[in-house]
Amino acid sequence: MAEKVEICVVCAWRATCQKKFSVSGKDMRCPDFVKDVTVKDKTEKEEKKEEGKG
Repeated sequence: MAEKVEICVVCAWRATCQKKFSVSGKDMRCPDFVKDVTVKDKTEKEEKKEEGKG
């Protein structure tokens, strides 16, 4: 099962964020994080297709 990633590059606030990339560590979560809905998640089918390449 895929883990949900909360990183600055997929945050809806990334263009105006003052904390950009300052939150670090595995257990740290930005309190302002909101996933940008325009950033599409890969489907399982796409992921398996990429794994087959190499």
